Amino acid sequence: MGALATVVVLWLSEAFELWAVAIVVGFILEEISYFVIYSAVEKFIDHRIKVLYKTISKIKGGDEQSINMDEDVVETANQDVMEWAEDQIKEITLLRETDSFRKDFIGNLAHELKTPLFNIQGFILTLLEVGLDDPEINRKFLSKAEKNIDRMTGLLEDLDSISKIESGVMTIDPEPVNIVELSNDIVDNLERKAKDANVNLKVRDTEDFTVLCDPQKIEQVLSNLLVNSINYGKDGGKTWVRFYDMGENILVEVADDGIGIQEEDLLRIYERFYRVDKSRSRHAGGSGLGLAIVKHIVEAHGGNLHVRSTLDEGTTFSFTLKKV
Repeated sequence: MGALATVVVLWLSEAFELWAVAIVVGFILEEISYFVIYSAVEKFIDHRIKVLYKTISKIKGGDEQSINMDEDVVETANQDVMEWAEDQIKEITLLRETDSFRKDFIGNLAHELKTPLFNIQGFILTLLEVGLDDPEINRKFLSKAEKNIDRMTGLLEDLDSISKIESGVMTIDPEPVNIVELSNDIVDNLERKAKDANVNLKVRDTEDFTVLCDPQKIEQVLSNLLVNSINYGKDGGKTWVRFYDMGENILVEVADDGIGIQEEDLLRIYERFYRVDKSRSRHAGGSGLGLAIVKHIVEAHGGNLHVRSTLDEGTTFSFTLKKV
């Protein structure tokens, strides 16, 4: 029995060794097969991605010779796709904002033109129906119609100015200008309007300051700011123009003690047709484009338009012009 047991043990030992060897060989073959299959699949995918990357680069206008096929194309392609996606999101957002602005602009423009047009229509119909034989009624309603025509003309002129500014057609022709004298002339022209609104309008400085600017454009800036100040002024209020020597520049300020502007409105006052007080400014005949035009003109002169305001205390607009 001892010899038999020994034989059995030896046979089992050999069988176990063969079984162990078979397991190891099987494991090695499995790893080799996995590596071969993985390498083949990776090479296939990498080849396909490189072909796709070349195609995308050609579509984008890139130079095929500049593509390094030895780099990690998957990571590079992933970065390019992410950048492309971000660009598309920005473009779509911009298009949506532009479309929204276009709709608002058309709606506001239609409303601004419709109001005076309907008023004119009403005055003419009244004259045709009952007023032709009465000279007093004729003069009264024709005068009202004329005011609404002036309002439409002003709106169209402002639209023309905005269009020229944004299309680059408007040019700035700078020349030495006595800004104090120019301001006094504008104040004189607006004296009747200020008196009707019971607003005291004046230029505080008597010293002459000469600046380099386009006189017609700066006259438009000051006129817009002063008219706004009168329209939003308090009964018995004050509006003044003052100047500060800043070395190379002259700071021009148009200030008042009027109704002021709420903080949430300050960021939007340069938007087209945006009104701080819609009913009041329409009654005063404003187009809602004045500050947008003012901002463009000041920036075209190389300056920036600033505003500070406190509700019920007043508003100050300021900008700089190069001193001569």
